[in-house]
Amino acid sequence: MSEPKNQQATLSSDAAEVRAQKLAILREKIGDVYPAHFHRTMTNAELAEKYEGLEPDTETADEVTVAGRVYSSRNSGMFIDLRDASGKIQIFSHKDTTPEEARELLPLIDLGDIIGVTGKVRRTKRGELTINAETITMLTKSLLPMPEKWHGVSDIELRYRKRHLDIMTNEESKLRFLQRSKILSGVRRFMEGEGFLEVETPMLQTIYGGATADPFKTFHNTLKMDMYLRIAPELYLKRTLVSGLSDKVFEVNRNFRNEGVSTRHNPEFTMMECYWAYADYEDIMGLVERMLETLALSLYGTTEVAFGDKVLNFKGPFKRVAMPDAVKEATGIDFLAIKTDEEARAAAKAAGFEVEKDWTWGECLAFIFEEKVEGTLIQPSHVTHFPKDISPFAKEVPGEPRLVERFESYCNAWEIANAFSELNDPEEQRRRMVEQLEQAHARGEKDKQLDDEFLDAIDQGMPPAGGLGVGIDRLIMLLTNAPSIRDVILFPARRNKVD
Repeated sequence: MSEPKNQQATLSSDAAEVRAQKLAILREKIGDVYPAHFHRTMTNAELAEKYEGLEPDTETADEVTVAGRVYSSRNSGMFIDLRDASGKIQIFSHKDTTPEEARELLPLIDLGDIIGVTGKVRRTKRGELTINAETITMLTKSLLPMPEKWHGVSDIELRYRKRHLDIMTNEESKLRFLQRSKILSGVRRFMEGEGFLEVETPMLQTIYGGATADPFKTFHNTLKMDMYLRIAPELYLKRTLVSGLSDKVFEVNRNFRNEGVSTRHNPEFTMMECYWAYADYEDIMGLVERMLETLALSLYGTTEVAFGDKVLNFKGPFKRVAMPDAVKEATGIDFLAIKTDEEARAAAKAAGFEVEKDWTWGECLAFIFEEKVEGTLIQPSHVTHFPKDISPFAKEVPGEPRLVERFESYCNAWEIANAFSELNDPEEQRRRMVEQLEQAHARGEKDKQLDDEFLDAIDQGMPPAGGLGVGIDRLIMLLTNAPSIRDVILFPARRNKVD
């Protein structure tokens, strides 16, 4: 943009310094450059909808007030593209329609500045909806230049670190976060429509549990005690089920696990977890199918969703396969015919798999599943009948005590949901939790404690129930064609910037 004629000779060549100098000029010229009060009469989208039928080369007598960020400027500010969160409108400033006082501001306006404009609405001969500016109000002077191009690995890292710039300049990213919001509200509407009650459980916990993961540790100054950010809401949600507050409870929750970062893992992540009294894992499978189908339809009007070079179909019912059957089909190993841990390890080694010397029958089965089957599960699928060795809080499959009524839902070879027919036998629950605690202490997890308050609640009696956890971030990745979890988390965890 051109500079004020009487200022051009003195302005710096540095872009940020030029803006700072323009700010000083504006303060002297108009006073408050960041006013607290400005009221627009409509958004750009509302304007476009109201005047959708306006013919080209037509001007109305209607006066409107809009506001937004300057995204482009042509002919020394005569034409400005002004964007708000809803869309774009063209601003036209000319001596025939715009008073000199307003036009004097144009050389001081840069890309990225936020302005308010009042004027008459017209549609140009080329069909562009336009406002003939009568007044221009400076609302926010941007002191940094707008980014020009976004490409390459270094720029991808900058997008995650400076998400405000990413959304400001990248329509795909902006759309993805709008879709994220729609998906989250869609999950809540769906669960409420299924009769579930949304509750909230503590993020700060004196005892962490409900999953196996390293916690984030903090200290409560007033209570003078260590506390942990929750790794899962499970134990509190089950206590809520015991209370009888509702037979169906759910929570959309933030969990924190002090573990690795990857394209599918972030230490802070979102889950939807629910418990349904008098239901089992078969009921939960249907719930998952209905939810995913509903979300896809709400976003795209179809159950077919593009992800990379694939088309994923979220129309239920999904494929269902028992883990031992899937492994047998992929490798020929019939784990149900194998009786001991030693035989399981020998069969795995004979098939070319490297297994640890102390692995159990179930650990061998799960490992081979991950190696040979998981990567083939592209379309939405439920894998059922997990080994009890790796699923200590699910009920046994009748007639096969080595397996439990558990399933995981997969899509694009990713786990997106995990569900059980929940264990509610208080004596068995205590035995398994004590065993899990001993294993944690053996691994060096000295902070791990037995949750006696949870066990006391289970002693009171928890109804038979199906439980479910859905990884919301991964689900959003699938529904919005995002290759990395950092693309769907507004402000993902990053290392401190080192200059």
